[in-house]
Amino acid sequence: MRKKITVVGAGNVGANCALRVAEKELADVVLVDVIEGVPQGKALDLLQSGPVQGYDVHISGSNDYEPTANSDICIITAGFPRKPGMSRDDLLLANYEVVKTATENCVKFSPNCILIVVTNPLDAMCQAAYMVSRFSKNRVIGMAGVLDTARFRTFIAEELKVSVENVTAVVMGGHGDTMVPFVRLSNVAGIPLTELLDKAALDRLVERTQNGGAEIVKHLKTGSAYYAPSAAAVEMAESILRDKKKVLPCAAYLEGEYGINGLFVGVPVKLGARGIEQIYQIKVTADEQAMLNKSAAAVAELVEVIKKKMAS
Repeated sequence: MRKKITVVGAGNVGANCALRVAEKELADVVLVDVIEGVPQGKALDLLQSGPVQGYDVHISGSNDYEPTANSDICIITAGFPRKPGMSRDDLLLANYEVVKTATENCVKFSPNCILIVVTNPLDAMCQAAYMVSRFSKNRVIGMAGVLDTARFRTFIAEELKVSVENVTAVVMGGHGDTMVPFVRLSNVAGIPLTELLDKAALDRLVERTQNGGAEIVKHLKTGSAYYAPSAAAVEMAESILRDKKKVLPCAAYLEGEYGINGLFVGVPVKLGARGIEQIYQIKVTADEQAMLNKSAAAVAELVEVIKKKMAS
């Protein structure tokens, strides 16, 4: 029997997720969106690309969740996009309602699914999905680190004029400007980054990575990134569905790892058929720990707002 992925939100991120899932022939796809006709139209368009691109999966669109029943993975991309001058935090309460509704419906129709959350502010939306779903922590995962790491790798490769495939990088912490690119653990074909670039260049690349999303928003003016975020979410879905056991940086619920308790924060994890199968705890320096603590504190502030909203 074929696998099935539900993508909640048929906007740019969601539609590109559906396309990438189809092109990899990972699963049949159901696109869900509140706007009448949009998921149906985009799904039909994607389905008709199959004969040309050579993929053989079924893609459908719906305004309700009944066709999503028994999905293996639900990717939640729905939400309001960031606009210029808007912080991820401004999105908090508006997107909380969107993620809450999406999670409730995913759980109702696919009680055994794994949730991949893409909606911003990412770490807080993971917390909302976790609290609403009441799933075990291994089945709620945030897409952030894969995207942030991809941006860091891109900037390093461009700076050094080397293949991006040779660049390994690690970015941890919350998905925002407090994220922590780990220069110490990043390398090019095993050569430490610190031997290839001076401190000024490294600081510049770190700062550009931390503001990677905002840089794209500034260019687009009326939206935010979608090609790279969809690629990141689908890499995670592929590792889960094909039980590849890839080690990827994802937002995971921490219970004491890195001294952080009860929050979703980006850390390296092993993704397999059960979702998060292992959280890797790397030895960090005092400076790195301080940056992680700062990032976690920023996430905690948002989570408190959500908890108050849920209690009211």
